[in-house]
Amino acid sequence: MAEVRLSPRQLAEELGVSTRTLANWRWSGVGPRYTKLGDGRTARVRYRRADVDAWLTARECGAAA
Repeated sequence: MAEVRLSPRQLAEELGVSTRTLANWRWSGVGPRYTKLGDGRTARVRYRRADVDAWLTARECGAAA
């Protein structure tokens, strides 16, 4: 099965943030891991579903139920 990769627009919609927020997270190194499909500032960015899920899990807070 092919690995699911999300565009910044898809991920922003899912997380309820703007694509600019995702770009800021990439620049500052605080968001989920991503892949650049090419070189330079205009290269397309994609997020692996597994990396997004791991990033979200690492940010869970509170007591386990």
